[in-house]
Amino acid sequence: MYRIGVDLGGTKIAVASISENNEIIRKLSTPTEPQRGNEAVAADIARLIKQICEDDGVAPGDVSFVGIAAPGAINPETGYIERAHNLDMEHFPIVEMVKTLSGVKNVKIENDANAAALGEAVAGAAKGTRYSVMITLGTGVGGGFIIDGHVFSGFNYTGGEFGHMVICAGGRPCNCGRVGCWEAYSSATALVAMTREAMEAHPESELHKVAAEQGKVSGKTAFIASRRGDAAAQAVVDEYVAKLACGIVNVINLLQPDVLSLGGGISNEGDGLMIPLQKQIDREIFIHGMGPSTEIRIAKLGNDAGLIGAANL
Repeated sequence: MYRIGVDLGGTKIAVASISENNEIIRKLSTPTEPQRGNEAVAADIARLIKQICEDDGVAPGDVSFVGIAAPGAINPETGYIERAHNLDMEHFPIVEMVKTLSGVKNVKIENDANAAALGEAVAGAAKGTRYSVMITLGTGVGGGFIIDGHVFSGFNYTGGEFGHMVICAGGRPCNCGRVGCWEAYSSATALVAMTREAMEAHPESELHKVAAEQGKVSGKTAFIASRRGDAAAQAVVDEYVAKLACGIVNVINLLQPDVLSLGGGISNEGDGLMIPLQKQIDREIFIHGMGPSTEIRIAKLGNDAGLIGAANL
């Protein structure tokens, strides 16, 4: 079975052929440049599909299926991207257009966070489990829930928006227009904002030196400064870990997955993140001390998770 995965992002389109063992055979990419229009983006996807087929010696009509992972509100039944702000797409029939332009008969689509969760379930940190959740800590907080190799997204395909559960009523404003969402506390964007606030309050902090060394304030700044013994940075890390743990505990208490995997750049902070995070989760989960509990793991597939997940839709 010859399958192709597509990861459609705001800055880059990646297309890969995927083996039976869920390994990437060949990968191509091109800038998205959504300002060119929806049709141009769809045409680029089709062009890369045809190119990868040619390189692999497979006719587009012989492709088992193409799976597309895309941001925003997706309707897998109709094949429409209902709304994707970073692509400037609204009610766009991308599946039908890619079919027509590429010559592939079977094209599927899913939300990118759900596709990444599926990728980790079939070939990554949650491989071999029945129930798994993936949380991605990036510009926002994305997530997906996998049951027996299938994405659970609810009756209207918008389930799994873990980043928009409220963990602090009346709290920080979120990009969705509400306040107190988990995303407003646990995304990389939120961590940068918290770090900047600490820098303003503590001009003597090591945070300033680290930011100067990096050339910017990033999600790593507070962690680096905390490892150097800076109290203000440690306070930022402690607050971040507390809010991240709060959301994870809520997800575990609600869904009880075998494995919850963490993806995104912040997940690479190692023991400085994972040891205090695991301690707080262990202390606060409902089944604490009553038996086996959800295992927290670092996602394995990185940027390839969406491609592999898309090829398993």
